[in-house]
Order: sequence, then structure tokens, then C-alpha cells
Amino acid sequence: MSKDYVKQRDDGYWIAGKRISLASLVYEFQHGAAHESILRSFPLLTLEEVYGAITFYLSNRKEIDAYLRKREAEFDEQRRQERETDPDFYKRFDETRVIFPTSLYSLH
Repeated sequence: MSKDYVKQRDDGYWIAGKRISLASLVYEFQHGAAHESILRSFPLLTLEEVYGAITFYLSNRKEIDAYLRKREAEFDEQRRQERETDPDFYKRFDETRVIFPTSLYSLH
């Protein structure tokens, strides 16, 4: 009996029956998170779904990695366009980040 843990819809990959992207699990997995740790980050999933999603990723790694690179490039382009649209806002934002570095208010 075969079970699908990942579905492709809306130009993306999603955990079957959930509104959780495969990308979110893959990024945690790529940063060394264990399956049980990923499960704690996504309490709506079962351990079986986490293993199934990671297995899907590993079985389709070339395709999924290409998809993730494309998404990252699209995000970078969108961010670049937004900075061009309102450069004064981003200048003030960047200056604020120098005063209050991320590490001071990061939850990690």
C-alpha cells in the first residue's frame, strides 16, 4: 500500500491534507534538525508525515532543490524590487538594524 505524503498544488509542494509547505520541513532538515525536532516545530503533523515528507524530498532531491532555488531567486527579485520602490524606507530600516542588531531581539 502506497501513501502520498506530499502533494503538488498552487505551484508548490505541500504536506498532503495540510497547509504546511514541504519547503519549511526541508529547510529544517537541511539545517540538521532531527525528524522529532521537526515534529515539535509542526505539531499538526504526525511523525509518519514528517518521515514521509523527508523521504519524498530525498527521493526527488534534484527536482525539489531546483524548485527551492527558483523560489529563493523569485523572493530575492521581489525584495530587490520593493527596495527600489521605497528606498528611503529601506534606508531607515537598515539604519535601525545597525542600532538594534538582530541578535539582540532574536528568539534563538
